[in-house]
Amino acid sequence: MSNSVESTIAEFRQVVNMTSKELDSWLDTDESKEVGQFDEENESIGHKSGQRIVQLLQKKDDYTEDELSHMKKVISYVHRHTAQRPSGDIEHTRWRYSLKNWGHDPLK
Repeated sequence: MSNSVESTIAEFRQVVNMTSKELDSWLDTDESKEVGQFDEENESIGHKSGQRIVQLLQKKDDYTEDELSHMKKVISYVHRHTAQRPSGDIEHTRWRYSLKNWGHDPLK
């Protein structure tokens, strides 16, 4: 495994701070389903990503190029979105809910 692949996996595991079980439960909530940019199937991009992240978290190794590419997308999203943190209490915000769809709970 190359250093680039190893660093991608390590950073993915760092930014995704929810377990597969926590994320899977979150994705079943109304709050999860109501945030994000929606596609033609009326499901948000973040919600679809969350489902894919659950699968990635359950996998230990032997990732495909497509899976590694998605990990990079998650890393980028989490870094970009956390930089836009709103002021005040974030517990019940769409901002936090969107991040949670991508596997990152900023209150953890």
